[in-house]
Amino acid sequence: MFSLHSGLRFWFCPEPTDMRKSFDGLSGLVRMHLALNPGNGDVFIFIGKRRDKIKLLHWEDGGFTLYYKRLESGTFELPVTAGGKCHLSWWQLCLLIEGVSICQNDIPCYTVIGIRIEGSICSVASSQG
Repeated sequence: MFSLHSGLRFWFCPEPTDMRKSFDGLSGLVRMHLALNPGNGDVFIFIGKRRDKIKLLHWEDGGFTLYYKRLESGTFELPVTAGGKCHLSWWQLCLLIEGVSICQNDIPCYTVIGIRIEGSICSVASSQG
C-alpha cells in the first residue's frame, strides 16, 4: 500500500546514486552520506547520475518499501543543497516527482507548461512572452 504523506520527513541525498542499489545498498548510503538511521520512518530520496530515475526508501511497520520512477524523457531537477543532506517538504517532493521546475530564490516559483505559480498566486503565462 502506498503510504507516503505530509506527516513524514523527506531527506534528499545529494550524491548521484547507482540505481542498481536496492534496500541494503541505499540504507548504507543513508548511514554514510546523511548520517541518519534508515529505519527511523523517514523517507530518503535518491536520484541517478543521469537524473532520469528516482528512488524513495521508506521504513514502514514490517520492513522497507522502495518506490522507483523512471522518466521516459527529460530529467528530474535537483534541489539546491548546502551540505550533505537536504530536507524536503511533502509538496516539494510531489513537485520533484512530477517533474515540475523548482526555482531556487527568495520567492518560491514553479513552472508547469505555461503556468507560473508564485507563493499562493497562480497565473497563466502568456504565450506571447
